[in-house]
Amino acid sequence: MPDPRQKPFLAFDFGAESGRAVLGHVHSGVITTEEVHRFANEPVEYGGSLHWDVARLWLEVRKAFSRLEEVELAGVGVDTWGVDYALLGERGELLQNPYHYRDARTTGVVEQVFQQVSKDEIYQTTGIQFMPINTLYQLYAAKRDTPELLRAAQFMVTIPDLFHYWMTGNAVCEFTNATTTQMVNPVSRTWAMSLMDRLGLPSGLPAPIVEPGTVVGKLMAGVGSGSSLCGAPVIAPASHDTGSAVAAIAARDGTAFLSSGTWSLLGTEIDAPIINSEALRLNFTNEGGIAGTTRLLKNVMGLWMLQCCRQSWAGRGQTYEYRELMELAAREPAFGHLVDPDDDSFLRPTDMPAAIDRFCANTHQPAPSNPGAYVRTVLESLAFKYRMVIGNLEQLTGRRIEQIRIIGGGSKNRLLNQFTADATGRRVLAGPAEATSLGNIAIQILATGGATSVAEVRAMVDRSFPTEVFEPVDTDKWLKHAVRFQHYSEKVYA
Repeated sequence: MPDPRQKPFLAFDFGAESGRAVLGHVHSGVITTEEVHRFANEPVEYGGSLHWDVARLWLEVRKAFSRLEEVELAGVGVDTWGVDYALLGERGELLQNPYHYRDARTTGVVEQVFQQVSKDEIYQTTGIQFMPINTLYQLYAAKRDTPELLRAAQFMVTIPDLFHYWMTGNAVCEFTNATTTQMVNPVSRTWAMSLMDRLGLPSGLPAPIVEPGTVVGKLMAGVGSGSSLCGAPVIAPASHDTGSAVAAIAARDGTAFLSSGTWSLLGTEIDAPIINSEALRLNFTNEGGIAGTTRLLKNVMGLWMLQCCRQSWAGRGQTYEYRELMELAAREPAFGHLVDPDDDSFLRPTDMPAAIDRFCANTHQPAPSNPGAYVRTVLESLAFKYRMVIGNLEQLTGRRIEQIRIIGGGSKNRLLNQFTADATGRRVLAGPAEATSLGNIAIQILATGGATSVAEVRAMVDRSFPTEVFEPVDTDKWLKHAVRFQHYSEKVYA
């Protein structure tokens, strides 16, 4: 096997709160990583709308390159969150700051789209879970609100593709992230142009789709300050951050993955999409995977609720570290308050603790009385939601889930990991926390011949980053409250 140790791989991993550049080295089948730059990713609000500050993020990318002036890279790749997009003009210029998926312009748009094309037909075409943040509804809102701007666009790319474009001058859309738009046929792995045409959206606008592992081009001169960087291959990894995270691990044949962060994405890797009436009823999504696979999963609100609670308390002068909040939650009585994390009221609240209070009032529960109780409410509710999703996943695949592999930053939350094991009755394997950047690097290794198969590169990750095991305990106690949680979660999030 070729030894790429003399040339490391650079992964840019952008999350909803922060981004980082990670250098990956491979030696004797073991991967080591080095964080070379970390930066905040804060949305900006102007004109009554919420946007991503992509120019600032590009400046941070350039800063990362400036710290590697004497380094020769074997590859560079970018992964980010899904659904958001950028419009490029006739000279390749960015026509506007990309909208943030939590912007309110898509309120009510899903119902407007259903008046044009039925829910069933959209699902049969795309196999993607219905959420108002999906690109399909964002573009429909853009057609309504800024039609001239949409007509001026020559290309649409998703967020990681924008950075690949600025690095190489080549506009493409990587498949795993493209599927999050709800505008891709997962079977043909092409844009669903007829769907776009029926909604009056410009079907020729999205850039061509490429598979993960495609070399998009070479790093252009001037992007990095050092001449050694010029010409480095820019490789599209699984550019959706969850796609990259799952690329790093084996999560199929009885193992589910749980990518835990701002969002929780819970599912399993399968060989072909599952698109039927039951998958539609349960609102499961068939996102693109690596090497021709599909990630059958469900989006759950995730630790966003905890992040918002922490921000609300900080605004009142109460500052808590995450570790302190976990200690407070562990001391609270169990099952005092349960909420459905996917209730619409938790998507864009101005005050998350107040939103939790309202949910409790509407379901005839007392409101939490202190920060520890709020945190325990969030964590227990997430664990119960995972239990529901695991049951639905087994129903769709016809296969029992024996264990859950938790990856991403949330895998370091030991209290939530134990709650997840207890609520689901399944063994939990936690880690690696850096699965997203590792999966990004793994696909680059595969694309440049540093490994011969997905199984080989995943084995490299497993050797390099051991997991922590959580066995289920007290499952009977959780079972007693599962029906109660089910009652609170009767409506499907859409």
